[in-house]
Amino acid sequence: MKILHKLSLVLVLLLAVSVSGFAGSKKIKFSCSEADAKIFVDGKQMGFGQIELIIPSYSCVTVKVEKSAYLTTIIEFCNKATYVVPKTYYCQMEKDDAYDASEATDIANIDIEIRTKKTELEAWKLISQIITSYFDMIEVTDRETGYLRTAWTVQTFKQKTVRTRMIVKLGSSEPLTYKIKLVSEGANAPQTSVKSDELFKEWDRVLRKYKEVIHEIQTRLGS
Repeated sequence: MKILHKLSLVLVLLLAVSVSGFAGSKKIKFSCSEADAKIFVDGKQMGFGQIELIIPSYSCVTVKVEKSAYLTTIIEFCNKATYVVPKTYYCQMEKDDAYDASEATDIANIDIEIRTKKTELEAWKLISQIITSYFDMIEVTDRETGYLRTAWTVQTFKQKTVRTRMIVKLGSSEPLTYKIKLVSEGANAPQTSVKSDELFKEWDRVLRKYKEVIHEIQTRLGS
């Protein structure tokens, strides 16, 4: 009985030591490469660039780091027996490839009205010619009603999928006017299906390969 009692005491002590090793909250000096990057902890913004991160006992927290032109970083830290909590953590942010491949613009997703002195046939041929030099497929074209719509072109990036199309509508016949729209939309995940309309939102940037299409139509229709 005495031996069993001693063994029980030893087990209790070992368990107490084990538990005490993980019993307190842990602190991490968290910093990132961009001093003005926003740092969120479990969805709540806690600071910019660097914070002292506190992880309660037997808990996990999710840290998200955001900055325009950089990829969003998400890291989970856990204060549990099977995890090692670092005293410091440095987040090296990576440039956003979708941002680098695009430009901010105020002409995306709005109708741009273009007036021309050319005949309706000349104008329609010129519009079609310019658009097909930028887009591979025309989805709908009807010269009589003055309507043209390209198919979506899709480009995927590390954290984003961008889809782009052009829409042309006849504004008026006298004077001859067309409304041209460059539609630019983004989904915040790579490899998003172009058919997943609910995941795409209007994007206030345009991929650089399409940035001149509106200007070219304006210039050539007006000449």
